[in-house]
Amino acid sequence: MKPIGLYIHIPFCNGKCPYCDFYSVMPSEEKIDAYVSAVCKRIDAADRIYDTVYFGGGTPSLIGAKRISEIMSHINRTPDCEATLECNPSDTGALNSDFDFGIVAKSGINRISMGLQSANDCERKSLGRRGGCDDVERAIVKARAAGIDNISLDLMLGIPAQTKESLKGSIEFCKNSGAKHISAYILKIEESTPFYRIKNTLALPDEDETCDLYLYAVNELEKAGFSQYEISNFSLKGYESRHNLKYWRCEEYLGIGAAAHSFVDGKRFYYERSIDDFIGGTAPVDDGEGGDEEEFIMLALRLSEGLIFDEYQKRFGKRIDKDIIEKSRELEKHGLVRVTDNNISLTVDGFLVSNSVICNLLGY
Repeated sequence: MKPIGLYIHIPFCNGKCPYCDFYSVMPSEEKIDAYVSAVCKRIDAADRIYDTVYFGGGTPSLIGAKRISEIMSHINRTPDCEATLECNPSDTGALNSDFDFGIVAKSGINRISMGLQSANDCERKSLGRRGGCDDVERAIVKARAAGIDNISLDLMLGIPAQTKESLKGSIEFCKNSGAKHISAYILKIEESTPFYRIKNTLALPDEDETCDLYLYAVNELEKAGFSQYEISNFSLKGYESRHNLKYWRCEEYLGIGAAAHSFVDGKRFYYERSIDDFIGGTAPVDDGEGGDEEEFIMLALRLSEGLIFDEYQKRFGKRIDKDIIEKSRELEKHGLVRVTDNNISLTVDGFLVSNSVICNLLGY
């Protein structure tokens, strides 16, 4: 059986950031233990082999290194499995923290993703991030000392009071930290978040300023050696996120945990946003078929490599629609798309309006 990806959602967090709309709840030792047990049982029942593993949240590191190790012991992995753990630097980097990177490294975790968001402590505070930039530095040192050198840092663009100068400082911090991968996301104000309720009071850059910050970030990250391989993701050569590439290439992955989504055997399904339902054994919800032609095209165009014609033909047994190529050539005149004999890809300017470009190509 071909290996697939495994996503594990750990929905515990000590405090929700005002921009976050991911499913998370306050932890208790009893609830965490019950949840970990339920996760392990679901992994055992799935009986699959995985070549990527990703612990997301919430704050996965909050449940402690021993529980992460326990979950990892139930996962049947390939020898080259990429195993990522999301960490909150203020929890794992603090001098008095008892989080043991050595334990998770021995369990098979070989990649760490940390929520830096900004290296400017004033900007971090405005985002509700606990701790300061020095906590991030200490967490990176601790991870490296345990033998985990593959570090990814998150940056946010278009945040309150952000300038090109402060963004440049954050990018320089990432470069100097030795990070191998950067995820740079434009802040989106979701309706279910505290930021939405106070959005009119936030000192947010306008749309044009946010676009300038994005283009500036792409340029500065490229100069720092981080190549853009997806709309919001940059890496040193060979350090792309193999797990996330599964999503964008319409490859299979199993999601386990409350609110986790899956794509297996052409079917999509998900667990409800309820810890109690998940612990109680409630079955996932059928979300229909996935991986059709339109979805494949939409996801492929998020990648810098774009829609590769041979990959499309191999998957669907036919050539890409000529109408899509003709529309792409029109958009190419406006600097939004590149068209070659082998692929269609979006330019950096095209990434900024990717939804409109993709809808145009698909005739929406």
